[in-house]
Amino acid sequence: MTSDRVELKKGYKPKKSEAYMGPKQQEYFRQKLLNWRDELVEESRETISHLQSEVRDVGDEAERATRETENSLELRTRDRYRKLIRKIDKALIRLEEGEYGYCEETGEEIGLDRLEARPIATLCLDAQERWELRQRQLGDAR
Repeated sequence: MTSDRVELKKGYKPKKSEAYMGPKQQEYFRQKLLNWRDELVEESRETISHLQSEVRDVGDEAERATRETENSLELRTRDRYRKLIRKIDKALIRLEEGEYGYCEETGEEIGLDRLEARPIATLCLDAQERWELRQRQLGDAR
């Protein structure tokens, strides 16, 4: 369990020369995940606020249809955010438990580049590719 937080210098980026998932890297990804989560929560609040403040009975049928389509898109986006927030929360738990950055399938390092691009990654690249191949095969079998 990580309870000792490290102070990061402004502009800090994890380096391959550092100990993998050492205190600095853990804190870096913790802050990255928390900031991303905060942004998604704020965008969701704005969506809810927008939908609540909208007047529903204004305009003709075409305008209402357009508005319904826009609302549907906003709700789908909000649902995606909700699922993403759940994945971020799971990544934060993995961080606290010392499992973050390691593949759930193989136990290998996921790698800094992959985590930088997708901080919620739970599989190393090889395991991810195997998973995607299985998904494609299942899709073809149906």
